[in-house]
Amino acid sequence: MPGSLHFIAAIIIFISIYAIIISEKINRTTIAFFGAVLMILLKIIGLDQAFETIDFHTIGLLIGMMIMVNILKRTGAFQYIAIKSAKLTKGDPWYILVMLSTITAISSALLDNVTTVLLIAPVTLVITEALEINPIPFMVAEILSANIGGTATLIGDPPNIMIGSETGLGFMDFLINLAPAAFVIYLVTLFILKFIYKSQLKVQEELKAKIMQFNENLAITDKVLLKKSLIVLAFTILGFGLHQFVGLETATVALTGASVLLLISKTDPEEIFHEIEWLTIFFFIFLFVLVGTLEEVGAIEMIAKGVVDITQGNLLMTALLVLWISGIASAFLDNIPFVATMIPLIQSIGALTSINITPLWWALALGACLGGNGTLVGASANVVVAGILEKHKHRISFVEYMKIGFPLMIVSIIISTVYLYVFYLM
Repeated sequence: MPGSLHFIAAIIIFISIYAIIISEKINRTTIAFFGAVLMILLKIIGLDQAFETIDFHTIGLLIGMMIMVNILKRTGAFQYIAIKSAKLTKGDPWYILVMLSTITAISSALLDNVTTVLLIAPVTLVITEALEINPIPFMVAEILSANIGGTATLIGDPPNIMIGSETGLGFMDFLINLAPAAFVIYLVTLFILKFIYKSQLKVQEELKAKIMQFNENLAITDKVLLKKSLIVLAFTILGFGLHQFVGLETATVALTGASVLLLISKTDPEEIFHEIEWLTIFFFIFLFVLVGTLEEVGAIEMIAKGVVDITQGNLLMTALLVLWISGIASAFLDNIPFVATMIPLIQSIGALTSINITPLWWALALGACLGGNGTLVGASANVVVAGILEKHKHRISFVEYMKIGFPLMIVSIIISTVYLYVFYLM
């Protein structure tokens, strides 16, 4: 098949698969699997190339953290945190949502957003089941908080890690330049969520009273395993913070922690591996192949070059276009290959023009990280939370999430536009 036909076929298949995912007529993993195989079958991408498109750092990180979370879950730690959080807020659903969202945002900045939602989601389900309330408003708030918090630091979201490694910008550079914007966006997001979900965040007083009678200390069922789990988890978190200094990938850190904990916990590995969200893992794998094929045929590069051609090297126009294109694209595409394509193009702008391209890195980071909030497949954290909900007999549809996530994502990009203009582009 000639190159032009490859390009057209890849676009048609990708759009068709995404349309079916959005319609939810077929399971998203099933249709993504079919689309990835179709790309290979039609020789749009070779089998070896398809495997190369898979980001095994993300897959390894997910599997490693899922193993540790499933072992930690056996200690009763999540139930303890859930009861303690609910009692501190006296069982008020809104304050519980704010507390869990804040924990999620801060943790996502210091760890990464996927690890955070893997830890927080089970806690949330325990609380909502006790209060007999729909967990979806809480989970949506946590998805949004995870991606906003992840925007604030170098290690919070994969696009930031990529930008940092290519530019030499360090942890404090990201914290100083992006954390203020992320903080404002987080507060505005919570304010809007309160109006969206206020009618759903009501609980009977007797259920609140029931929560206050719980004894969180009785939730801990295995203190020895809890100590082992917390020690390994603490070293894993330390590893995330130091990974760039010791030359280890986050996936390596997570898999090391998982293997050590599995070894010393003496838990049944068959049970642990059975509880891994394999549907979510394979959905990511097939999505990487689909987006990687678009990258292979030049579709993503074409979009990125169009951004450069339109702006003609004007810093204000370039920064705002990078921000908005990154935000919209990252809502529908995986932001990792998009950012990988944008990085050399931004570097080429610096080489060809006399403008200071540092604001463009902040525009790219804000757009790529915040854009993930736009749809249910926009970021890794979103897909993981959706998978956990489905496993516990709750379901949030693509359209249902998008009705909340996409407008809030647009609000966050508007705030980012003002922030960039006032502090970097005036």
